[in-house]
Amino acid sequence: MGAKTVNKLAVPGATLHYEVAGAGPVLLLIAGGGTDAGVFSGMVGQLAAEYTVVTYDPRGNSRSGYAGDATDETLVQAAADALALIGTVAGSEPAYVFGSSSGAITGLELITRHPERVRMLVAHEPPCTEVLPESDADDARAFFADVYDTYRAEGLTAADVVFMMGTGMDDDAMPPMEDLLPEYRELAERMQANAANFYEHKLLPFTRYEPDLDALKRVADRLVPAAGLESYMHLPGRPIEVIADRLGWPVVMFPGGHGGYSSHPAPFATHLAHLLKSDTL
Repeated sequence: MGAKTVNKLAVPGATLHYEVAGAGPVLLLIAGGGTDAGVFSGMVGQLAAEYTVVTYDPRGNSRSGYAGDATDETLVQAAADALALIGTVAGSEPAYVFGSSSGAITGLELITRHPERVRMLVAHEPPCTEVLPESDADDARAFFADVYDTYRAEGLTAADVVFMMGTGMDDDAMPPMEDLLPEYRELAERMQANAANFYEHKLLPFTRYEPDLDALKRVADRLVPAAGLESYMHLPGRPIEVIADRLGWPVVMFPGGHGGYSSHPAPFATHLAHLLKSDTL
């Protein structure tokens, strides 16, 4: 697969840490929440046998520092970051894109604004709850506002409890830090360090994102709605069902839950590669 390279890309307001491995068509993997490129480490080697795999730390996360003070995320900005990486690695060629959670929301905004740059988008559980039926959307909006308010009033630990239980991710909790392998301990420590910025600047902008369903319908042949077998019934997994219905496609199920790419990396990568091969462009 060749050696992995570690790189920096200056973008307006931040410097992005990104990693490239493999050869072939470019496949951009977009991490969500307070995570970073490391959450895909279990899949990269397998995918890099056929693709130039690009992973990165979203702005404000881990090694992608802000150029100045932290500010609330915008989806225009998040999509521009992804676009800049595609341009840097793929040149004028379109890229395959996989995004999970808020990374999937970034992917939806990217394909909406720049459809010519995306060969195929696999959108795994984007928590854009505004697409839910009105009463469900109201409940989801109130829930995420409660998480934010809990963080501001009571701190990270209390917010983590509310967030994990309300999203069905309490079963995904990591083992104790001392039980983790060193590379996973480093990842877990980076994610812990990102948590405050996530709650403060990313949680509400991403979950209140309203995708342009008409625009997505126009690129339905290049958009794969996806969810985890163990999580599709929970809050982060439900919006993709609404989007899939609008597109006229079934939701493609992946192994594991909301973070299946990390908990089940080998079968997840196999499934993703199989989907990408279905591209006929």
